Amino acid sequence: MAATTHLMTVEEFERLPDGRGERQELRHGELVTLAPPKLKHSLIQLNLMNLLRPLAEPGSLVDKEMAFRPLPEHEFWVADVAYLSAERFRQADPEDNIRGTPELVVEVLSPSNTATEMYDREQTCLANGAKEFWVVDPDRRRIRVTTNDGPTMTYEAGQQVPLPLFGPETRVSVDDVFRY
Repeated sequence: MAATTHLMTVEEFERLPDGRGERQELRHGELVTLAPPKLKHSLIQLNLMNLLRPLAEPGSLVDKEMAFRPLPEHEFWVADVAYLSAERFRQADPEDNIRGTPELVVEVLSPSNTATEMYDREQTCLANGAKEFWVVDPDRRRIRVTTNDGPTMTYEAGQQVPLPLFGPETRVSVDDVFRY
């Protein structure tokens, strides 16, 4: 007899018992358990939050470990750092997770991440509300920025990452992201 496969829905995912401190995501209907981040990963997240929060519009949200549903049925993801505009934040239900994708999604690479996974996350986010998707590479000290209306750009030490979501002249220093 052939085994049947079942894609888990967000509703089923939300009924799962807490995973003893484990972080879990639902990716294309499959449950994925993530290893806890190393200190360097957490420090980069903290740096990004501290850099972005003062630049963000009043009433918006910049946070780490932001849970969101890029697609309604089989996806429940957690961004390492994300930005939600004031308008989207006002519309969000505090008793639920973010529906759709935050305007800015930042993923800090971990040893377990694959290029295929990051590309899939990038494309899914950009197709479902994100204006920018960043991949922060702690080993190479680089930030790769992809937008849905322009080329992908990579920024390195000594360079500034433009933040058009926060204003036309707004920038963040790559060196400040990796200052730990």
